[in-house]
Amino acid sequence: MTLESSSSNSSSPRAGALSHIRVLDMSRVLAGPWCGQILADLGAEVIKIERPRVGDDTRSWGPPYLKDRDGNDTRESAYFLGANRGKKSVTLDISKPEGQEVARRLAARADVLIENYKAGDLARYNLGYEQLQAINPGLIYCSITGFGQTGPMRQVAGYDFIIQAMGGLMSITGEKDDAPGGGPQKVGVAVADITTGMYSTVAILAAIVHRSLTGQGQYIDMALLDSQVAMIANMNMNYLIGGKAPKRMGNAHANIVPYQVFDASDGQFVVAVGNDGQFAKLCEAAGQAFHRDPRFLRNDDRVRNRDVLIPLLAAVLKQRTVSEWISLFEPLGIPVGGINNLAQVFDHAQVRSRDMRIDLPHPQAGTVPMVANPIKMSGTPLSYQSAPPLLGQHTQEVLADAGLTAAEIEQLQASGIV
Repeated sequence: MTLESSSSNSSSPRAGALSHIRVLDMSRVLAGPWCGQILADLGAEVIKIERPRVGDDTRSWGPPYLKDRDGNDTRESAYFLGANRGKKSVTLDISKPEGQEVARRLAARADVLIENYKAGDLARYNLGYEQLQAINPGLIYCSITGFGQTGPMRQVAGYDFIIQAMGGLMSITGEKDDAPGGGPQKVGVAVADITTGMYSTVAILAAIVHRSLTGQGQYIDMALLDSQVAMIANMNMNYLIGGKAPKRMGNAHANIVPYQVFDASDGQFVVAVGNDGQFAKLCEAAGQAFHRDPRFLRNDDRVRNRDVLIPLLAAVLKQRTVSEWISLFEPLGIPVGGINNLAQVFDHAQVRSRDMRIDLPHPQAGTVPMVANPIKMSGTPLSYQSAPPLLGQHTQEVLADAGLTAAEIEQLQASGIV
């Protein structure tokens, strides 16, 4: 779906549930920018602060890079483009007093500030929460770090891969140690970063509601490790209730059987049976009577006897193609699906019907393809204000809107502050 994005001019009316909110995004890489992008999709004005000449680290995390109209690589990496839609880019050197003063002026006009510096770093630049709260009592200040603002590791840098390892996710991800290819595996996307960005968004939205009732902003302390631990969900509870640390099970489920990948005659597919009724339908459709076997009557029976049931079921499922099993099981309400690569995902009829790919105007490439936000709201539909910005694209516009004169902006540019 090709969209005409709204003008980036600050005088243009914004749409969306957060159209009244201004966000100062002083974060980089993924967790913070992901949070900022969600807020932008919801209508907020998001001003991204970047280092002059360098910008967000991820601008150089390529290839691939976006191609310009002539087919040549730009300096806009796919990684950066994936987390910075709808923002305005301002270059600013906050290591200099002049840059710090500009940042304070911007923070004085902001509703939300997002940052992911090491614990306490921004306070050294007079940009900590207490310092900014004194000039803007309503400011909602969200700090995102690897390990939080407290504890023995508060000053340690956090990276998604390390967090997946430390936070327990890799202990339950991957094939069994004694299976071919067994051993710990990270998830194929930076899930600790993404989850932290989403939790941060929830916290910011709650703080906005609280401020609407009290007029007071607040400080939000978000940690990748905390978010990683929390997102393990039912596996945490398996340990806390059962007393045994769960182990890697490949694509199998710890508490439900059958719920895993199976081989068909021409490929692989997933069966995710969630209850006894679905299991009975599966067996009948496959011409088997496993559901009448006392060892497999109920789910807890199947969990205890999975090593017996799975080989029996696997032998049957190898007899037909993936498409044959899907066409047989799906109408019966049996959860089943093919294992798609991303080319197949974006060509899937359901994904296409949900407009999950969008194309936004881009000053260098003409248009840039993007993945839509999955949130769909009837009263305040999401709006895509603009493509991810070029480095410093909106510096003059934002600073002028903040009250800086043309002479002041020119001086900042001459001194390399912006």
